[in-house]
Amino acid sequence: MKKAFTVIELLVVISIIVVLSTLSVVSLGNARQRSRDTQRISDITQIQTALDKYALNRTDGLYPVTSSANIQGLCLDNTGFVPVCGGIVFMEKIPSNPTPSGTDYIYNSDGMSYTLTYWLEGKTGSFPAGAATATPGGMQ
Repeated sequence: MKKAFTVIELLVVISIIVVLSTLSVVSLGNARQRSRDTQRISDITQIQTALDKYALNRTDGLYPVTSSANIQGLCLDNTGFVPVCGGIVFMEKIPSNPTPSGTDYIYNSDGMSYTLTYWLEGKTGSFPAGAATATPGGMQ
């Protein structure tokens, strides 16, 4: 007598494969989201460091004055945020927000202080999901 799989056995195996595939796809999606959020936090930290260096280089200690500017792709040199670097360069190219999701990195400053606005897709470490800001005092 020839042994073969029954229809029920094949359906059970296919169901198990589908469940495992679904779990791995969901897990991969969550890992990608966490990776993008970690990159955003790293980007903002690097921008803050460049802004601190900019202020320390100036005799008056001020930050570049700009209102609601999308700074992605710009250079930060001793004249502020510019399309092409010249002079003393503090950050050659402001990184872009990892896609998909999130928003542009927005910079506001009156010179005395600044606010960097960014978006997190999910809770990342001690940072909650959603709109977030960074100031000279740290990240919220």
